[in-house]
Amino acid sequence: MRLVFAGTPEAAVPSLRALIDSPLHEVVGVVTRPAARAGRGRREVTSPVAALAAEAGLPVLSPVKAGDPEFLAELAALRPDACPVVAYGALLPPSALAVPRIGWVNLHFSLLPAWRGAAPVQHAILHGDEVTGASTFLIEAGLDTGPVFGVLTEPIRPTDTSGDLLARLAEAGAGLLSATMDGLADGSLVAVPQPAEGVSIAGKITVADAEVPWGSPARHVDRLVRACTPAPGAWSTFRGERLKLRPVRLRGANELAPGELRTEKSSVSVGTATVEVELSTVQPPGKRPMPAADWARGVRIEAGEHLG
Repeated sequence: MRLVFAGTPEAAVPSLRALIDSPLHEVVGVVTRPAARAGRGRREVTSPVAALAAEAGLPVLSPVKAGDPEFLAELAALRPDACPVVAYGALLPPSALAVPRIGWVNLHFSLLPAWRGAAPVQHAILHGDEVTGASTFLIEAGLDTGPVFGVLTEPIRPTDTSGDLLARLAEAGAGLLSATMDGLADGSLVAVPQPAEGVSIAGKITVADAEVPWGSPARHVDRLVRACTPAPGAWSTFRGERLKLRPVRLRGANELAPGELRTEKSSVSVGTATVEVELSTVQPPGKRPMPAADWARGVRIEAGEHLG
């Protein structure tokens, strides 16, 4: 089949690479989000998908809106049979959905209908799910509501961050998406409607959502920090300034008030509503990430000081 791939972040790269390498399909173009400014110098940075497309010599379409007439004309000129999608990052209007013969087929990182929306991996970790996965489905007007072609499952490990889990799902999902395209090409796949039961929504997790609530149980603190690593990044405050946090470790002791700090020779503990947690790596404003014990020695934490 003639494919136009749509995707933007690093998680979409394995799928694009798998489809480029497929002997059964021809990737004739790529749709990705426009270059964005990033870093301290605010330089324009193209997406990881755009970088791979350029390396492969593929035409790249970067519309500001997927309904722009110029983009729709360029897409139609590529004559795609299907448009596989992985984390494109923008809404697709009916005018765009109507262009490919088969439609737009999305690789979504959850077991639909669970965790429809922008942040399925983060929400799976945050809510303590033990198993997640990926689904391929036909995009329609609703939010991740289309009929499903295929699924795979993936266990969530006790120490997984959203970055760890997403990396595994991106690699495994590339195989699922490629197999879905193969099945659509030979007519062996039939989409199955999603069940009405078990629907959950995974809204975007904002920076404000990533503030650690020390008055919550330690397991919730642990899950929140892992869910927000690497993005948007969990944080708390210390002496009025924001302190970024990497994953914590649960401890057996319960001698500290919520948010209260205790320093030892090689560790820093914080109280929660249940047991204490041990900080691993922290990042003060304007500095690089560092071991929590090194940070504590530098700031000279006094007895009774708190985070948050």
